[in-house]
Amino acid sequence: MEYDEQDNFEYGEESNNSEAEADADLENQYYHSKLAKDYSLPNALDCFQKVLELQGDQKGEWGFKALKQIIKILFKKEDFTIMLDRYKELLTYMSTVTRNQSEKAVTGILNYISLSKNTDLLCLIYEITIEKLKELKNDRLWFKINTRLGKLYYELGEYDKLESIIKQLNSYITNQGCKDDEDMSQKGSQLLDMYSLEIQLYSAQNNYTKMRQIYEKSLSIKCSLPNPLTLDFYEAFKNYDEAGNSKRSTCLKYLILTTMLAKSKINPLDSQDTRQYHNNDEVKPIAQIYYAYRDKDLNKFELILNNTEKSIYSDPIVRDSIDNIRKNIRIAVLLDTIKPYKSIRIPFISEMLNINDEETEELLVCCILDNLIHGKIDQINKILILNEKEIELTPRYKAIVNLTRSIDRLHASVCNDII
Repeated sequence: MEYDEQDNFEYGEESNNSEAEADADLENQYYHSKLAKDYSLPNALDCFQKVLELQGDQKGEWGFKALKQIIKILFKKEDFTIMLDRYKELLTYMSTVTRNQSEKAVTGILNYISLSKNTDLLCLIYEITIEKLKELKNDRLWFKINTRLGKLYYELGEYDKLESIIKQLNSYITNQGCKDDEDMSQKGSQLLDMYSLEIQLYSAQNNYTKMRQIYEKSLSIKCSLPNPLTLDFYEAFKNYDEAGNSKRSTCLKYLILTTMLAKSKINPLDSQDTRQYHNNDEVKPIAQIYYAYRDKDLNKFELILNNTEKSIYSDPIVRDSIDNIRKNIRIAVLLDTIKPYKSIRIPFISEMLNINDEETEELLVCCILDNLIHGKIDQINKILILNEKEIELTPRYKAIVNLTRSIDRLHASVCNDII
């Protein structure tokens, strides 16, 4: 019996040593192959293939890494047929390595080959990937790759296929349950990605009404990530700028526009990339409007609109957005105006906003419903009465309120002493 136990122990030990040695051989061969890559791609290809041969039928991490390198080399050599076969082979490893490793590898390869001008190849690889991810039920990456394929269809002008992608994404989001805040945040970012595709589609189809509806929907989404619509315009601007394409001005114009609509505090004209285009003929009018909007200068805002009416209103997207931007700046001025008061006359607010009392009341109702203002409207006496307990005051206005109260108490004390 002792002999058997000792024999088993020794056998197990030898087995473990053999596995460790095999792993070491694979690792050494892999890094030897990476060194060969710097000198000769054909030689490196043979070396990485050796990793797969050493691995045998047992798929593992080193074979997975070797396949990644093989795919990149084949892409460089433009041997796309064999590259596709090796990519399909890589996807079979996704259930062998960790999810994090597989997602990182697939995303990295797709980023690498996205530089290709062979759009048929790109579409095919995206489709193969999506099918595999669906099989593995990797919903998060499936959604992400579908979004990338949708953007590619948009660039190719294949709008029917883009609509099909949007329908699939919408169906997935609709059927997705939210268990916690993290799920809600993910759903919010996915909705924004889908809305971004829809806006691009409707923009290409000149369907400005639909485009505006979707954009307004996107503004109501709560998400921890920046609005991708703004990011998309910035990335498009950078790409066109690098290519020397005149469309960069249009993209910058829409970047400024979406910044105002999204009420973002980031200045789109403050980066090194965009600063040089301040005085561009197409950009200058919307840039002037942005600075008036940022400074909450209503008079300047309206003056610029009147002076640049022809260039501003010639663009239907900008024309349809101006009313929303005007509403945003009015609300900003309104909130600043009422901060130091417990109650304030509506005609006084109207004078500050340069609008009639009826328009002011409509604006106040919107602010109250959106919880921007905590108070009520006395329509008979035309007074806005604020619930001061719920008013969020800046330090400056808190100091003013405290000073006012101190003066009131001092006045009351003096009056009592006199009496």
